[in-house]
Amino acid sequence: MFILVNKSSYLVRGALGLALLLLSSISHAHDHSRCVVDDRDREVCLYNAAQRIATLSPGATELTFAAGAGDQVVAVVSYSDYPPEAKQITSVGSHTRIDLEALVGLAPDLVIGWVTGNPAEQLETLEALGMPVFYIEPRDVEGVASAIERLARLAGTEAAGQAVAANFRQTMGEIDARYADREPVATFYQVWDEPLMSVNDQHLIGQVVEMCGGENVFGEQARLVPRIDDEAVLATNPKAIVAGGMGEENRHWLTHWEQYPNLTAVAEDNLFFVPPSLIQRPTPRLMEGAQLLCEKLDIARQKRERR
Repeated sequence: MFILVNKSSYLVRGALGLALLLLSSISHAHDHSRCVVDDRDREVCLYNAAQRIATLSPGATELTFAAGAGDQVVAVVSYSDYPPEAKQITSVGSHTRIDLEALVGLAPDLVIGWVTGNPAEQLETLEALGMPVFYIEPRDVEGVASAIERLARLAGTEAAGQAVAANFRQTMGEIDARYADREPVATFYQVWDEPLMSVNDQHLIGQVVEMCGGENVFGEQARLVPRIDDEAVLATNPKAIVAGGMGEENRHWLTHWEQYPNLTAVAEDNLFFVPPSLIQRPTPRLMEGAQLLCEKLDIARQKRERR
């Protein structure tokens, strides 16, 4: 009986030892995996740093380069024009219609999708083919910094990504502090012309307007990007109008408002242009766009003070 117990104990100890070894192996594998939560609250894990990355929006391309992983990008979509090196990477269509055959042929080991910008059915097809898809769409300053850090984690470029994210947080914090006590300026930000669109206070651009001491005249709208008309703008009578236009040097959206000379922004010559790529993409260049917007609102503010 004693021998049977001993043998049983030996077998139990052996089974436990094997179980512990298996658990250790699983834990060891998990420790070496790269797991992050994307902007759809999905956990995405890679067991090796991604070496072939497909970025399916211009913003995703820019953020991936910012994370230090530009050399690992093998596919982009149209209008991925920053940094300049991105223009040399193979394009697989547009953010609204991806050439799946071309993309699959490039064999990416990570796909960066945009939550509201890419066709859901196409990204689901990629996932069904076994490609990891990481969704991003930063909605605030912290979201931009976090996206850079998470992309760096997946790409194995943590040091570079963390440095860029830290600088972004610090710089945006400094801008916020610098303009926190400035006199408010009623501001209309035009994000599109036909149909006429603005942003509310929850939108990242709306947050930048507030950071600069602006009062977004359409900030209380329920929709993130509300559709409006000229009459609505005239009714709010903004002190400043800021627009980006459809290109980096296209200012025709502002000349449209000159037909309303009684509009305060027109009467005081506060029609301002900010290159859209600096403020309409949630990337580190938002630092430059925010500073430029703040300077424009300061011009309007100083004109009011001199009156």
